[in-house]
Amino acid sequence: MKKLLSFVLVLAMLSLGVLTFASCSVKEKFVIATSPDFPPFEYLEGKKVVGIEVEIMQNICEKLGKKAVFKQIDFDSVLVGVAAGKFDCGMSGITVTDARKENTLFTDPYCLAAQAIVVKEGSSITCKADLAGKKVSVQTSTTAEDFCLENDYDVLAFQANNDAELALVNGNVDAWVIDDLTAAKMVKEYNEGKEDNAKLKILSEAMTTEPYAFAFAFGNEELVKQINEIQKEMLEDGTIAAIFAKYDAPYTAPEAN
Repeated sequence: MKKLLSFVLVLAMLSLGVLTFASCSVKEKFVIATSPDFPPFEYLEGKKVVGIEVEIMQNICEKLGKKAVFKQIDFDSVLVGVAAGKFDCGMSGITVTDARKENTLFTDPYCLAAQAIVVKEGSSITCKADLAGKKVSVQTSTTAEDFCLENDYDVLAFQANNDAELALVNGNVDAWVIDDLTAAKMVKEYNEGKEDNAKLKILSEAMTTEPYAFAFAFGNEELVKQINEIQKEMLEDGTIAAIFAKYDAPYTAPEAN
C-alpha cells in the first residue's frame, strides 16, 4: 500500500512539474489593435497582418517576453479602444498630437512621416496652395482629416484609404491626402500597367511632417518606459532602419528626445 501511495505521489509531482513547465513556457498575450489598410506599415497578406509596425512590435514583444496578437479594427476605433482598455496597445501609423495626448499615452516616436498630396496626372494642382477651393479625400480620424478641416478644405472622409484613393480615381475629389510612405506604395501599385495619362502622382510639396508612435491607455507608464528603452536600442543598433529597408521604404529617424 505504501509503495502504491509513493508511486501515486511521484506521478502527481511529475504531473505538477510538467504543468508548471508548460505554464512557464506559454507567453502572455499582448493584444494590439490595428487597421491593416495602411501599407507598408500594416496590411494584409491573405488573412495575416504584416508590415513595418508589425515587425517592430513583434521585436518589442519578444524582448518583453510577450506574444504579439493583432486585432483588426477600423482606424477610428483604435485609439478609442486602447483608451477604454480593450487592447494593450494601438498602432496604425498613429501621429502623436497634443489633442491625442489628452486621452492616450504614447511611446517615444520611432520615425517621422509626412502627409502627401496625391493628384491625377495632368492635374492643375501642383502645390499645397493650389488646394484652395478644391475637394480633398482623406481617411476618417486621421491627422490628414484634422489638418484639412482646420485649414478649411472641402473634405470627403472615408473609413478606408482604399476608398479615399478610389474617390480621386473616379473624379469625386481633386486630391487625396495620406501619409507619404503609404501614398508611395499605394500609388505605385495603382499605376502599374496604366497609361501615363491615367496615372496618379504625388506632389513634391508635403502637407505636414509628423512623428509616429505606439498608443497605450493611461496607467501603463512603466510599460511604456520599458518599451521606450527597447525602442531606443532598436534605433541605435539599426534594427528599425533595417525593417524599413526590408519594405523598400525610406526612413527618417525621429528627433532626439
